[in-house]
Amino acid sequence: MKAIGSVEDFNSCIKRVIITKEEIDAAIKKAGKEIDRIYDGRPILLVSVLKGAFVFMADLCRAVSVPCHIGFMCAKSYYEGTTSSGVVKITMDLDQDVSKYHVVVVEDIIDTGRTLNDIVKLLKSRNPLSLHVVALLDKPSRRLVEFEADLALFTIPDHFVIGYGLDCAEYFRNLPYIAEYNQE
Repeated sequence: MKAIGSVEDFNSCIKRVIITKEEIDAAIKKAGKEIDRIYDGRPILLVSVLKGAFVFMADLCRAVSVPCHIGFMCAKSYYEGTTSSGVVKITMDLDQDVSKYHVVVVEDIIDTGRTLNDIVKLLKSRNPLSLHVVALLDKPSRRLVEFEADLALFTIPDHFVIGYGLDCAEYFRNLPYIAEYNQE
């Protein structure tokens, strides 16, 4: 990770935009309609995996018309860098009893698949009424465990990406688009 001491340092870390804000907005609107179709008026619990999915979750919950509650979990596998540690740690669990809900897990990116695999196993063990996974980004070339989202808005190549909630050492979450991180 480059040192960020100025706006110039910050901007130099953005290699190129790969998904624009407009493309994200259109995909979320479409995903909201798909969720509405699947649940057909039945209430859902949207579960954001923090910290990366919070921006996506905020926009997705406004794109659905079915009644929804929201919940948050925090899981970490990246620690201050651009490479997964391979160890998934649940650092904050849900407050809700998922057995009363149709659960939709909202994730920013599926990379190795480890994090979501562990989260889904945990939530399924709690007997939700149903469980679906919606991911903003899917990077199947990096998969180390067999895992597939029920709905992935974008499939991307093996680039380290930032923006729209995704970070590198906690920076770049505020970008309104998805960009490739400049590691040089």
